[in-house]
Amino acid sequence: MLVRIKGRVQGVSFRLWTRTEAEKLGLTGWVRNEDDGSVSALVVGPDAAMETMLALFWKGPPGASVVSVAIEDAGMNEIPEAFIITR
Repeated sequence: MLVRIKGRVQGVSFRLWTRTEAEKLGLTGWVRNEDDGSVSALVVGPDAAMETMLALFWKGPPGASVVSVAIEDAGMNEIPEAFIITR
């Protein structure tokens, strides 16, 4: 699933926090900052773990203030082997 998180999510270690939480849940994918100030993440794994990650996105790390979490189908051909931070 592809997720776009908006609010105060850049400059608060959101990407590092996302990777840490995703790895704890056994998820793979990536997370990156977007030019509009949002954060995007591709999250792949068991449904229950992805649902937990979605709930965590609404909280974010200390200092974050999330105003929206939008979800869309990722339509992937390959499953990532790890969870990485890009850009």
